[in-house]
Amino acid sequence: MSFKYQWYFRIAMIIIPWLSLPFLGLRNLKRFLPASLIVLLMGSIDVQIGKKRKWWKFYYKPKSYFFNEFAYHIGPFLIGSIWVLKWTFGDFRRFITLNAIVDFIFAYPVEFLSRKFKVFRTIKLSNFQFFIYFFYKAFFLYLFQYLLEHKLQMYQDKQ
Repeated sequence: MSFKYQWYFRIAMIIIPWLSLPFLGLRNLKRFLPASLIVLLMGSIDVQIGKKRKWWKFYYKPKSYFFNEFAYHIGPFLIGSIWVLKWTFGDFRRFITLNAIVDFIFAYPVEFLSRKFKVFRTIKLSNFQFFIYFFYKAFFLYLFQYLLEHKLQMYQDKQ
């Protein structure tokens, strides 16, 4: 894929998920955004470790976080996390199952297509390791949301 098309691809990857926000509802956005942002920050730290250890490679320059991984984080990862919490929070088994399905799709077919279209490829990670790289964050996402809701409930009970 040429640099120009990769640029369009990244812009679309950011814009398309954000277009779904009106269907999410303001109440759900306010409820699930804080935990999603915490996990996004955690993912941003993971990216620095992954880049340093050469777990993946993006094909075109610039080789910066803001040009490459940022589009994935601010688009499908952030908004997808909010949607998954909206659909499944309160049922941990459904939450983990849906996360496993989404992360599997990203780690296998999406990674394959990204390699084929020369967007990015994994280097020192197998597809299973790439899956685990995404999947472990699901437990933190649920934990942070649970703690935020528990703290909010305690605050409301005091009043």
